[in-house]
Amino acid sequence: MMKKLAVMTLLSCAFMPAYADSCLSDKNLIALDQQYETAMQKGDVKFLEQLLAAEFYWVHNLASLKETKPALIARVQKPEEQPKARRSHDLSVRKLQNTAVVEGLVSVEKWNSDGKTFRTSRYQVMRTYVELKGECKLLAVQSMKVWSSDGQ
Repeated sequence: MMKKLAVMTLLSCAFMPAYADSCLSDKNLIALDQQYETAMQKGDVKFLEQLLAAEFYWVHNLASLKETKPALIARVQKPEEQPKARRSHDLSVRKLQNTAVVEGLVSVEKWNSDGKTFRTSRYQVMRTYVELKGECKLLAVQSMKVWSSDGQ
C-alpha cells in the first residue's frame, strides 16, 4: 500500500503544471499586476522598462489609441495628468503553457480641474503575460471603458 501511494504521489507531481512555482502562479501574477498599476500611476519607467516585452502592444478603449512599449514609456514620462489612484480588482487568471491572461477591472481616479474632487473611470482589461527564462513579461493589454462617474 505504501509503495502504491508513493508511486501515485510521484506521478501526480510529475504532471503538476510547470507554472506552480513560477512567476505565472496566480498569486505572483496578481501581485505583479498591482505593481504594474502602481508603476503606471507613479510613472515608474524603470519598472515598466523591465516588465514590458519588447513586442508590447496596448489597444485602448474602442481602439482610440494603440501603444507600443516606446510610446507607453514616453507617455508615462510626461503624463498629461497624474492619476490620483489606479487599482485592479475582480481579477481572474487563465493559463496555457508559458502564457497567462489576467482579466478583470481597473478603476482609475483622476483629479478634476478644481483640484479637490475627482472622477473615476472603470475599465475591463485583459493583460497577457509570458514567462521567458523564469521572468514574466507583459506582452499585450486590451482595455475597454465600462463606466465613469462623470457619465462619459
